[in-house]
Amino acid sequence: MTEQLIAPTPEPPYYAVIFTSVQTEDLDGYAEASARMVALAAGMPGFLGVESAREGVGVTVSYWADLDSIAAWKREAEHAAVQGQGRRLWYSRYVTRIARVERDYSFEAPSAAE
Repeated sequence: MTEQLIAPTPEPPYYAVIFTSVQTEDLDGYAEASARMVALAAGMPGFLGVESAREGVGVTVSYWADLDSIAAWKREAEHAAVQGQGRRLWYSRYVTRIARVERDYSFEAPSAAE
């Protein structure tokens, strides 16, 4: 099975939490914590998917069914503890933005086998 790079999402509206970050040089434990947070979020009610990229600045977008689901994720105890680690160890700066997705559209090239 190949890794899903673009999250499948339902018909809008839904919500996006956009986490943009600059990392420090001390990333000890970061990869494990990040993977754990994705797994934890995936088990939360209202979670729809996640996409992430890093090239100097990191951008992670998680998709949620509604604002209550986002609020529950923010309150989740293990998530809150890892956020504290992030502020102390892994990030020199970050911004979190929450947006309502009103419309989406996509393109996928036909595969070479078709």
